[in-house]
Amino acid sequence: MRTKERLAQDLEKAGAPAKMIEWARNGFYDDYETVIAFPIQQLVADAKAAGLENIAQDAMNGVYDATEQEGMEWMKSQGFRYLK
Repeated sequence: MRTKERLAQDLEKAGAPAKMIEWARNGFYDDYETVIAFPIQQLVADAKAAGLENIAQDAMNGVYDATEQEGMEWMKSQGFRYLK
């Protein structure tokens, strides 16, 4: 499961506002799909504003950071080659 979907599901379980859940599913808080510079910082701020301290703490602890696989997919989509 992609990180953005896992986040959306966690937000749903936590009772987050519908807009946050929608943003999560659309990649707004995603390291690679977002249009903002610091998506995790925004997630922390939004979660705190919504009273979702556990989500904010998980975000600060890296739970919603993109996976290596997601990073590789992004690199390929940008024309990079991964050398390992």
